[in-house]
This record gives sequence, structure tokens and C-alpha cells, in this order.
Amino acid sequence: MIEGNWMDEEMKAMIGYIDFCDSSRKYYTRGDLQGDINLLLPATAVNMRLGATIPNFTAETTRGRIKFYDWLGDSWAVLFSHPADFTPVCTTELGRIAVHDHEFKKRGVKVIAHSCDKLRTSNLTVGIFPACRDIPGDFPYPIIGDEKRELAVLLDMIDEDSKDNEEAALTVRALYIIGPDKKLKLSMQYPASTGRNVDEILRVIDSLQLTTRLKVVATPANWTPGTKVMILPHVKDEDLPKLFPRGVEKISMPSGITYVRTTTDY
Repeated sequence: MIEGNWMDEEMKAMIGYIDFCDSSRKYYTRGDLQGDINLLLPATAVNMRLGATIPNFTAETTRGRIKFYDWLGDSWAVLFSHPADFTPVCTTELGRIAVHDHEFKKRGVKVIAHSCDKLRTSNLTVGIFPACRDIPGDFPYPIIGDEKRELAVLLDMIDEDSKDNEEAALTVRALYIIGPDKKLKLSMQYPASTGRNVDEILRVIDSLQLTTRLKVVATPANWTPGTKVMILPHVKDEDLPKLFPRGVEKISMPSGITYVRTTTDY
């Protein structure tokens, strides 16, 4: 294990140093300095605020070892954890996301799951098929094996009650949507008792990708693709015909201030 609170540029390059580090924190890694690096971890979890940079971790998966940035490339990604393998709710989540794999691919989104259990390359993924018989073809995405919970701690996936129990701590149902710039765009955290809604995951991806492409709009409550979006208040009325040539609807408000402007021209 290499331990220190500072590394020079040459050392950073040798071990794929995480680019968000600062001099006030200690960083740890294990393995050969020349490249056999499993994880470079800060002493405490990354603060997973929106906009935070996801570290370039290396992990073992059901499809072999990956380095996160190499695996991600220029794509969007969904990284989601589940509390335990071979449990009923987790099986439905893994299965339903697999069923919708074509929808993620259509949006240019890669999917990767996270497990704190021992890696079971065949038994785990094969065991999902009886619960979700409509998965087309082979199991479509990798699952990270994080038996020592190092990545779970790094990415702040452990709940408050379990955070100090290294032996028994389970992850919450954490889900992170990550942009091509390696930054966190959206996070969802559900308790173990509540499975996630795949349609909602796809809906928020559509919203994030739309508002990244078209930075003058936002999506309202219950928005779905094709329905009206809100034009942001800083956009001037005189710019509307150029930005939205197919029209804008202005809604009169009791305050007399016209700040609700909608369009389907996107």
C-alpha cells in the first residue's frame, strides 16, 4: 500500500492519479506502482454532489477488469448499486434494466451495476433470467464485484446506520447518472425496501440530455419527451422567434409577470 498526502506529477501519471485530489487528504492504493493498481481511494468518500467528478477507479466485473474512464469513453452512464445478490427486489431491478437495455443504448448510455458480494460471473447473471424472461439475448451489462466495499464507500453508497460496520454494511439502492465529462448529473437513493422505476430513470436521462443540448429550457413536473418544456427566465422575448421558430406559448400569471413560457419546439 502506498500512502501519502502529496504526489508529484510523474507519480500521478504512473498510477492514474485521481484528478480531484487535494493536499489536505490522504490517498491509498494497493498493487505494483507500474500499473497493477486495483483502486486509488481517498481516505473518505467522495462528496457525491451534483457536478462532482467521478474518480477513475479500476474494478473487477462480470466481464473482466475495467478502468472506469476507458469503459465510459464519450458516453453517458448509469452506475447503480443493489444491496445483495440473489435477493428478490435486486433481481427484479437487474432484470428490468436488462430488459430495457435497448432503450439505454438508443440514448447512448452505458449501464454498469455494483454489488458488494463476491463476483459470480455466471451464476449471478444466469439466475436473473427466470425472474425476467423477456431479457433479449445474453445479459447485457457488467456487474462490479466490490466484496470489500471499497468502491461503495468511495462513492457514498452506504447508509448512515451501516457506515461504520465494515463487515455487514450493505449499499442503499444508489443510482448515479454520469455525463461524458465524467461528472455526476443526477443521483437517486432508495432504501433497500423500495425498488426503482426504470421508466423514471429513462425519463430523467431524456431530460438531462435535452437540457444539456438546449441550455435555454428546463423540463417541468411529470414531463415526458414530446410534451411542453419551460423556457428559462433569462431568455429575452425578442430572442424567442429565433430560438423557437415553431412558436412559444406565454401564460398569464396572477402576479402580472409573464415568466411561464412553454414550447414543444425542441
